[in-house]
Amino acid sequence: MTSLAAGIALGLITDTLRDMPGLLVLVPAAIGMRGNIFGALGSRLSTSIHMGTFGLSRRIDTVVGQNILASMVLTLSVSLGLAGLAKLVAVAFSLTGSISFWELVVISVVGGVISSLIVLVATLALAAGSTRFGWDLDNVAAPLVSAIGDVIGLPSLWLATLVVGSSGVTTAAGTVLAVVCLGVLVGALRSGLVDLVHIVRESLPILLVAGVVSLVAGVVVEKRLDSFTQFPALLVLLPGFLSSAGALGGTLSSRLATKLHLGLAEVSAIPSMAARLDISLIVFLALPVFLGNALVAELAAGLLDVRSPGLANMVAAAVIGGMLAMVFVVVIAYYGTLAAVRLGVDPDSYGIPLVSSSVDLVGAFALILVVVALGIT
Repeated sequence: MTSLAAGIALGLITDTLRDMPGLLVLVPAAIGMRGNIFGALGSRLSTSIHMGTFGLSRRIDTVVGQNILASMVLTLSVSLGLAGLAKLVAVAFSLTGSISFWELVVISVVGGVISSLIVLVATLALAAGSTRFGWDLDNVAAPLVSAIGDVIGLPSLWLATLVVGSSGVTTAAGTVLAVVCLGVLVGALRSGLVDLVHIVRESLPILLVAGVVSLVAGVVVEKRLDSFTQFPALLVLLPGFLSSAGALGGTLSSRLATKLHLGLAEVSAIPSMAARLDISLIVFLALPVFLGNALVAELAAGLLDVRSPGLANMVAAAVIGGMLAMVFVVVIAYYGTLAAVRLGVDPDSYGIPLVSSSVDLVGAFALILVVVALGIT
């Protein structure tokens, strides 16, 4: 339900999307970045809690302190990278008249910093609450961080578009931001803080790859923008739909990573009993979640007085598209986590970005496929 707030915002800024061609390409990747970075942070903190090494402190050389620094360094670095990749993808897919690289830099970095500060506080609050109240952070981090990232991410991007001014001012601001982002990245890698360097080096490549996949998802939606603007209720549904699929996959990935760290699940091509139980639970959760997305999106569309294809079509698109996407989510979550272990990298850092970005693309394809198949055009 929280993620649908982002959908409502998306449904209300169709004029901005039309006036700034190429911005919609950035939306899934920019929103997903928060879930990827801070979902992975939550997963690492969850493992730390389970292993008894978690503790909040003002010192930056602690496990938590270095994780916080790494998350902010990655926010700046990936925001800059996404701006460049978004421009390349827009050119590669012949999106004519797309906004400039420097405009994308300003929007991506400013929007990323605003939303990331809020999501960081929320993630730490969840971790602290988990230790105090006995929650399993693996169960609550991915869904809540993803939802908070969605609801904060899009308004933050929209606010960042207000910063964009004349071409000269935007170019100067974009240049300064690019230099700051690169300087922070170099400083982090040369800091000598072992965990910080390790997390940034491991996470940056997979986050950029995840960003490319999410950007392609943005192209898929941009190419079908007419269908979505014809029925803005579909835009209301979209963020919650993608977020739910990503949150379900992220929860599965996070639970599997913790069990692999603790030796409670086996690294095998065929899922063990513990892994099969987690997979079954996630699949059973998916049906009511996607049904709920459709119902609330339809209700929100009615309250906003935006056009909808009808309740039956909304439910069919969300449920059928969602269950199609979940087949892929389960495969990526399990075998992606397995591959991370076998490659000797931290599955907590790799699993959630891999799942979330893949879901952005596959989920967008699945939803559009069902929309077309149902004749909702």
